[in-house]
Amino acid sequence: MMLLMESDQHGPINFGNPDEFTIRNLAELIIQKIDPKLELLFEPLPQDDPLQRKPVIDKAKAKLKWEPKIGINDGLDKTISYFKRVLN
Repeated sequence: MMLLMESDQHGPINFGNPDEFTIRNLAELIIQKIDPKLELLFEPLPQDDPLQRKPVIDKAKAKLKWEPKIGINDGLDKTISYFKRVLN
């Protein structure tokens, strides 16, 4: 974010993990990490819900020389650890 704020770039630039996975895949991964006994609750999708969640980070790579350095598993581990610390 700092790279973008300090750049002369205008308009949207996607940041994120360029690997594609569903929200269900992500939720299942989180459940395995925090409590495998948890169950998913399924609700109807909002009308404008995107069916694909894979950010195209080409602009971030080209214009800002940025790409993720931490994989999804390590990132989730760090995030879960952080929230366990601040919420307890």
